[in-house]
Amino acid sequence: MKTLVVVDGGPRKGWNTARMLDKLAQGAAASGAQVQSFRLYELDYKGCVSCFACKRAGVLLDVCAQHDGLRPVLKAIRDCDAFVVGSPIYFGDVTGLTRAFIERVCFPYISYDNQPSHFGRYIKTSLIYTTNAPEAQYGETGYRELFEHNRQLFARLFGETSDLTASETLQFDDYSNYAAGRFDAKERLRRHETVFLEDLKKAYELGATLVK
Repeated sequence: MKTLVVVDGGPRKGWNTARMLDKLAQGAAASGAQVQSFRLYELDYKGCVSCFACKRAGVLLDVCAQHDGLRPVLKAIRDCDAFVVGSPIYFGDVTGLTRAFIERVCFPYISYDNQPSHFGRYIKTSLIYTTNAPEAQYGETGYRELFEHNRQLFARLFGETSDLTASETLQFDDYSNYAAGRFDAKERLRRHETVFLEDLKKAYELGATLVK
């Protein structure tokens, strides 16, 4: 049985990113995989503290040397067949906790010698993003460059990497309760009930693909 680790870097339970990851996990489970899920906002940890324990001569760490709430996630990824990290985009980047996670999961495997990765094997990975911006604006907002940077990083360290985005996602249950006049609430709800459902189907299918 293959194992898939799902890492949710969004703060909102049951909202866009969480729903995408839940569907992905369902697709993997339906294909016979064992799924282990983590929510970063429920863990106590920091980003890389630049201790360089993972770069000492003669030492090859299999996970980050720091002992905190992220350690079970890193150990699960070390042993899994595939893993996924999902995040909404805030201020043009992944959430702060997702960024800290990326530092901690990636830096120990970055080689300062002449080899591409210290991870030691190749697995499938994927990055899931949910955005407020329209997909047509991904170029001018820098999102496309961000997504490609992350994809290349994960591909270099872990192996085959894909990404999936959901754009113009629903922000509120009731827009009338918020000062959000720049958004067309009816159009956002329409997309949520049509386009976002298609995004969820894509996430389900991706989950099945990751564990084949």
